[in-house]
Amino acid sequence: MKYVSILILVFVFVACNNSKESEIPTAKVKKETFYIDIYEEGEVKAIQSINISSPTISWRYGMLKITQLVDDGKEVGVGDTLVVFDPSEVKKAIVDAESRLEIHKAELERMKAQHQSDLEELNADLEVTHLSQQISKIRFESSTYEANVTKKEIQLNLEKANIALERAQSQIENRKKIQSEEIGQKMLAIRQSQAELNDSYKTLEMLTLKAPTPGIAIIRRNWSSDAKFQIGDQVWSGQPMIELPDLNALKADVNINEVDISKITKGLPVQIRPDAFSDSVYTGSVLSVANLAINKDNRSKIKVFPVEIAINGGKNNLMPGLTVSCRLIIDQIPDVLSIPLEALFREGATDFAYVKSGNSFKKKEIKTGQQNTDFIIVTEGLDEGDLVALTNPFAAEEEAKKEQKQE
Repeated sequence: MKYVSILILVFVFVACNNSKESEIPTAKVKKETFYIDIYEEGEVKAIQSINISSPTISWRYGMLKITQLVDDGKEVGVGDTLVVFDPSEVKKAIVDAESRLEIHKAELERMKAQHQSDLEELNADLEVTHLSQQISKIRFESSTYEANVTKKEIQLNLEKANIALERAQSQIENRKKIQSEEIGQKMLAIRQSQAELNDSYKTLEMLTLKAPTPGIAIIRRNWSSDAKFQIGDQVWSGQPMIELPDLNALKADVNINEVDISKITKGLPVQIRPDAFSDSVYTGSVLSVANLAINKDNRSKIKVFPVEIAINGGKNNLMPGLTVSCRLIIDQIPDVLSIPLEALFREGATDFAYVKSGNSFKKKEIKTGQQNTDFIIVTEGLDEGDLVALTNPFAAEEEAKKEQKQE
């Protein structure tokens, strides 16, 4: 009976051990191309984009106030309305300019009529003066036999008539010059009013901003509020408001730490995986590497280098602003054995792995090479197809031994 009990206990112990060993996660040693890579988070942006700014208008129309605004992120076509500003001040200026223009035109017509009347009156006076001068001239020519005193009087009357005629002619010339100047001033006022009216109509058209190209409307932040523009905001002339990115040419902007930046070169291949739909993978290459480092953020003293990655064709679902995970492939080593980093264990300077042997594991010393984010190359100690433990299969036993020693 005692022998049977011992057999049962041995069976239970073995069964428990087998159960624990079956729970140990494993990975297969693979022989394949090994990639030296770096993973960084980035953001999708357009390589080229058009900035839509508020119109530059005269101070006479006051501040620009948004009354209509396209939805942020909306896809727009050529000619679609993006922003409309309050036109009330401009329309008031149009009414005022039209009113002034009509008044100046009416005054010009009245002025021309008055000038015509004045000239007719002066010409009539000139005609009378000319007749008087002719009469005086006839009398003078007929005074040959008159007394000297009478003859002298007739001569003086002729001279007087000549002076009156010259004066009448001079008055007409002077009046014409004055009238021409008055007409010129009134025409200038009309042109000024017309220019103000034209400027008001042009400004009215400028108050509606339309999309010059198709794209996604990305609303920018207001300088004064540090929030995105919205209806009711007042805007300065020439202030950038909306960005229209060219969706045919996209890039991913990432920041590489100063330790790894020396590994990054232009043209380096990159795999891009959007966080929003991680099943999709896009390809690209390093477009540019910044020469100067910047702070990682406003509160950090960590230095990073901005890197631009051009995304290759086939960019369905990619939109500016999306967060992506970028895998920068620095090097490729063909036909090497590798294991997950979780399967690597160290004691001092010695590397080893737990290799599955039957229903148990054997601790085996290995030699390793380069590593990436997830895997490490094994140069000696393992064969392709070996199963290695991802956790220490003897951790519980080792912990129990430690506790016994402490007791």
